[in-house]
Amino acid sequence: MQIQSKALPQGFSLRRSLYSFAAPGRASNPMLVFTVAVLLTLFAIMQVDLHSAQLQLIGLLTRTMTGIDPVFLSP
Repeated sequence: MQIQSKALPQGFSLRRSLYSFAAPGRASNPMLVFTVAVLLTLFAIMQVDLHSAQLQLIGLLTRTMTGIDPVFLSP
């Protein structure tokens, strides 16, 4: 006797319900995709700016501008 997981049918059901929102056979408008990408980028920049102090504390963000290493500069 096999024990079947209920997670697989639920995953298919969720995927089917998400696909039902999109019209079948139609592609997304490229301008809409571009607008969403720009807005998400701006939102990410604002979140990093808003939480810069916390990001510095955990070491993910530094405020030091090191510049170019002199080894790589031409004479």
